[in-house]
Amino acid sequence: MDVKIKNIRKEFARFPALHDLSLDIASGELIALLGPSGSGKTTLLRLIAGLEQPTEGKIFFGDQDASLKSVQERNIGFVFQHYALFRHMTVAENIAFGLKVRPSATRPPKAEIRRRVSELLDMVQLSGLEKRYPTQLSGGQRQRVALARAMAIEPSVLLLDEPFGALDAKVRKELRRWLREFHDRTGHTTVFVTHDQEEALELADRVVVMSQGRIEQVGSADDVYDRPGSPFVFSFIGESAELPVTLSSGQIIFQGHPIGAAEPGEGEGKLFFRPQDVVLTDEQDALFGKVTACRRLAGTRIAEIDIANHGHAYHVEIEVPLDAPVTLGAELRFRPTRWKVFLATQ
Repeated sequence: MDVKIKNIRKEFARFPALHDLSLDIASGELIALLGPSGSGKTTLLRLIAGLEQPTEGKIFFGDQDASLKSVQERNIGFVFQHYALFRHMTVAENIAFGLKVRPSATRPPKAEIRRRVSELLDMVQLSGLEKRYPTQLSGGQRQRVALARAMAIEPSVLLLDEPFGALDAKVRKELRRWLREFHDRTGHTTVFVTHDQEEALELADRVVVMSQGRIEQVGSADDVYDRPGSPFVFSFIGESAELPVTLSSGQIIFQGHPIGAAEPGEGEGKLFFRPQDVVLTDEQDALFGKVTACRRLAGTRIAEIDIANHGHAYHVEIEVPLDAPVTLGAELRFRPTRWKVFLATQ
């Protein structure tokens, strides 16, 4: 089921949470809504679910306008961060709940419900645990039960709100891999909310980066990481350094000195680069500063550098080889090998 969000605006007590937002989600796609707290990602998810109504705009499921349909009419599967399982019900009873509470006209026979529950237990790798209660399960197992319960009703769209936020790092990583495999087997249109960049980049077919109620960029993991479309995306996705620069005669100028990097355009702007995208150099046309700290990070080192010029200090971090002659207090010269300049007029 494809989902089309058309010019959605949402206000809470006249406070705009979403600003004229549009997004097309293809049938069978796994989409991540990624952004900091307050960016509007959960509000957008709740609008898709029908838990909130838009102030303006429409949401289409296929060719049907779902904007005024109830949650039940939209046939949504919803998985919350804290499982929301019924503690007094067994695993099997939790999974079957959505089917059992259907009106009699659309409720499957008991034998069909049992078959469906058994199939889902096998699919989420919990066969043999159907008689256990939620308190007898690990956090990862509970979240898989929650997913099976959402899938039992054969939803048109599956929505997940920070599904792994309550779990520890190791379990999150295992469940991320499992969810990707599960999605590839079932092919449901899936939208999940996360503030975890690694989770979004690893899991999603496309990442929707949001900030202050707007979509900053939509693209694959490679798109948003390697080709960020705005200063916000560059600074939010991964680690980065930011310096004020001037573009003049094809050169990037920092504090009146060229840094040995070419860029078309003219005017003031911001230079962004990632810690790993630099090379050390002895040449004069380069960035330079004093090493204030150095720490080991797996197969490399991170050097913290204060670049003081014209009375203003800028702090950046860069990756350096393990055998690089980096000493505290020494001056280090370096040049970005990959970068992006956003002009003030852009």
